[in-house]
Amino acid sequence: MKYAVKYIKNTFYPLIVPDTLTVEEGQMVLVRTEKGEEALKVELVNSEISELWEKSEKKPEPLTVMRVLSQRDLQTLDDIKKEEAEAFFKCQALVKQHNLVMNLVQCRITFDRRKITFYYTAPERVDFRELLKDLTQVFTRVRIDLRHIGVRDETSLIDGVGVCGRPFCCSSFLRKFETINVKLAKDQGMPICPGKISGTCGRLLCCLTYEYKHYIDAAKGMPPIGSSVMTSDGLGKVCYLNFMAGAVAVKMEDGKVKEFPKGEIEMVDADVNVEIDVPAINNAYEEDSSGIDIKQLEDDKNSSTGNV
Repeated sequence: MKYAVKYIKNTFYPLIVPDTLTVEEGQMVLVRTEKGEEALKVELVNSEISELWEKSEKKPEPLTVMRVLSQRDLQTLDDIKKEEAEAFFKCQALVKQHNLVMNLVQCRITFDRRKITFYYTAPERVDFRELLKDLTQVFTRVRIDLRHIGVRDETSLIDGVGVCGRPFCCSSFLRKFETINVKLAKDQGMPICPGKISGTCGRLLCCLTYEYKHYIDAAKGMPPIGSSVMTSDGLGKVCYLNFMAGAVAVKMEDGKVKEFPKGEIEMVDADVNVEIDVPAINNAYEEDSSGIDIKQLEDDKNSSTGNV
């Protein structure tokens, strides 16, 4: 498989090029998808990726090239982009006119102009029957699709760069959203501050799940913070856990803090006269999160629908 095209959520789809056609990298071609005719850009596939695709049973369904876009087709594509912007604002005005609680996200028109799709988010189910009637009067001889999506889906469509400086996971490689809750952040010793653990979508960062299993494995055998332990240097209290290094920070009776491998300390039932200050990283909440319902960051029925 030599060529591919980037389609929904930046997913690469293998491209089938008929023997009667010749395509080159960077050209715009017309392909038929489940949504209709779409104009997409040809990408050259790395030979190693091509080999993996040939062996994989989970690769996206290949798309067949209908034709290479001519100069006239490219002008049509530009016109469609302008029509999408106009259609978006027309629909947005009608939504406001009908006082519907829905947020219009994006408008897409197929290359053959036979279908127009409006993506929207909404906190609850929306009765858009009257809106649909008005839309059919505005956009004649075209199939109209009002598609409800979640806030995670919205972010994956809009695309952007995360706090890590890389493109959003949801719009680059992530195909399925995992359930995420605050417990994942707490178990990894992260400060529960909305600005640090939530993404552009307003939900918990998808990457909280990536290393979670490693943190759970690393936490095995770790004593709880505040517990009394016996070390090679004497008695002390656990004041901090370094999961990834497998080390335990212990405050000794002389007030000094030392780190020990978790296998070299032993929990004891003794009253150690040491006061510890739990570091902010081990706190459940930070000061600037007061008054904020952290549960709002967790997944709910409006987080993702897979309806893109």
